[in-house]
Amino acid sequence: MNSPAPIITIDGPSGSGKGTIAKRLADRLGWHFLDSGALYRVVGLLAEQRGITPDSPGMLGDLARTMPLRFDGEGRVLLDGEDVSDAIRTEKAGNAASKVAAVPQVREALVIWQRSYVKPPGLVADGRDMGSVIFPGAEVKIFLTASAEERAARRYKQLKEKGLDVRLASLTAEIRERDERDRNRSVAPLVAPAAALEVESTNMSIDEVFDRVLDRVKDALPNLTWN
Repeated sequence: MNSPAPIITIDGPSGSGKGTIAKRLADRLGWHFLDSGALYRVVGLLAEQRGITPDSPGMLGDLARTMPLRFDGEGRVLLDGEDVSDAIRTEKAGNAASKVAAVPQVREALVIWQRSYVKPPGLVADGRDMGSVIFPGAEVKIFLTASAEERAARRYKQLKEKGLDVRLASLTAEIRERDERDRNRSVAPLVAPAAALEVESTNMSIDEVFDRVLDRVKDALPNLTWN
């Protein structure tokens, strides 16, 4: 596909820190930011609300194409005018997203949503198949990962800080289950994109990961203007 603006993709499994790094990089560059996972989470949330299961792929595809979704520029996710930013960040919503993401009709519908975000001056896209499927011609591709135990610990800390009652063992099991589903689905499985910088962040701080990513971006796009 011919792109109207440069693209940086940051992929990885759940809890790898890709969203944090992608948003931070987009802010630093003054570029647009795509949280592709939010799209799947909204579809999963809507599907559960309406009782539509993966056994009805056509209905799920229609749902993904027509959902009344809007991002308001303040980081909020609005579904038919209702703020669902917190509702789609639960572990339940994450698991629902992983299930609908395995449905080809959903993925096909969301490709249109995702590619519509490519606008000047550039896009930083966070997800699981951004560099491998959605934007294979991206100028920079990053793949972040960490052990399941470390990713569960990070998520546990986030949820505890929000005052939620969670169990670390359950989070670890859910992350492993989601990894297995994402890596083995028939459509757009979770893989490191060709030519991507792979960063194993288990023993790294978020600042260390960001600096590593930043070095790759500066090498690949030396003429960038930074905020």
